[in-house]
Amino acid sequence: MPNTPTAKKRLRQNDKRRVRNRARRSALRTQIRKVRSAIAAGNLELAAAEFRVATKRLDQAAAANLIHDNTAARTKSRLSAAIKNAQSVDTAA
Repeated sequence: MPNTPTAKKRLRQNDKRRVRNRARRSALRTQIRKVRSAIAAGNLELAAAEFRVATKRLDQAAAANLIHDNTAARTKSRLSAAIKNAQSVDTAA
């Protein structure tokens, strides 16, 4: 337990930030899951729409230091590649 007033304040701040970060990270993961499930279902229009939202959320998370910049870039790249791969498979079939 914190003893000094500043340590008590830091504990309160850290608790607030932890809750906020957990909510943001959860929303981010949910959005990424929506993109992947739309790709798996073969709904490419929905996947493209969800990808645009996911890209925005990834950039916001990286700007807030919730995730590393390279992690956001890597995730966006992999999702984009998955959509393009699904489109090429859909076109070829």
